[in-house]
Amino acid sequence: MTVLVDPPMFGGSAPIGSTTLGAADSRTVGQPAATDPTHSSSPVARRATGPTLVRDLLTLIRPHQWAKNLLVVPLVLIDTPRLGLGVLGRVAWAVLLFTMVSALVYVWNDVYDRHRDRAHPTKRHRPVASGRVSVGVAYAFGGLVATALVTAVLSGPAFPWWPLAVYLALNVAYSRGLKHLPLLDVLVVAGGFLLRVVQGYLAAGAAVSSWLLVSVFALCLLLILGKRRHEMAVGGSAHRPSLAGYSVQYLDLLIVLCAAVTISGFLGYVQETIPAPYQALALVGSTPFALFAIARYLQVVVVDGDGGEPTRVLLRDRAMLVNALLWGALLGGVLLVTQHPAALDLLP
Repeated sequence: MTVLVDPPMFGGSAPIGSTTLGAADSRTVGQPAATDPTHSSSPVARRATGPTLVRDLLTLIRPHQWAKNLLVVPLVLIDTPRLGLGVLGRVAWAVLLFTMVSALVYVWNDVYDRHRDRAHPTKRHRPVASGRVSVGVAYAFGGLVATALVTAVLSGPAFPWWPLAVYLALNVAYSRGLKHLPLLDVLVVAGGFLLRVVQGYLAAGAAVSSWLLVSVFALCLLLILGKRRHEMAVGGSAHRPSLAGYSVQYLDLLIVLCAAVTISGFLGYVQETIPAPYQALALVGSTPFALFAIARYLQVVVVDGDGGEPTRVLLRDRAMLVNALLWGALLGGVLLVTQHPAALDLLP
């Protein structure tokens, strides 16, 4: 999918559309690392059993990262002219499929990257890297996830699922070399997020806006570059070969560029989606919220020195959440009035 010790199914990358890291394995082929519990008589940590093993296996597929798969939901539902249980069911199934395929790649990634993860201050605590879950158990668990994924694709609702196949193919290409190429590494990862959105629209049977795709792609690049900047500032480029092609200053320029494209693309999407006479209200009203969202994220990355976990920043930062709620209320109200003008009669 050279003979390596414990060959992985997908290589040493995190799933595309994820920002988990990896670097080239510096071990000599056939020479086990001294701290590898699969080759050493003294394991790094005691093997997990019973409830502890179940908890570690759940950790292996990273439930805290599943929120990113909800990218297939909100905008799809807004753009779908006729909502019904059938549409909602297909969109929910698309979320499930991407959750399962992401979990599968997380498992294989952690197995392959266990040697490098042990040199990382936080990743060394992962179940496989720490030795709590053996390589054999991780592979068996990954096989179960793969079987469940194939079953779900074959038995689920009928809609095009080519974005799922492209996502897997991108992960293979990424792990086999693209992850080591500066710029291509982040572009491919952002493409994984874009595929989630496309899959949601295909599941719902709705047409996707080109402005929306531009905005989502640029936003994902922004978040990934922010994570790269955090890695550069904290640990340098030793753990990821592609980081040798970046500098903090260069990443700052790329982040500003992506921020500008994100805002422009989203405002273009709003202009395309909201009809007159409420188009101006949606555009003017969205601008301060969009600028605040980008400015707050840049503050977290540059001033606070955070950004290592973009999902956590987006879901737990109170300022970002309040801004998103107010922005959503504005656009939701505008959409309600454009689709149901009689709603204005209910206002005092």
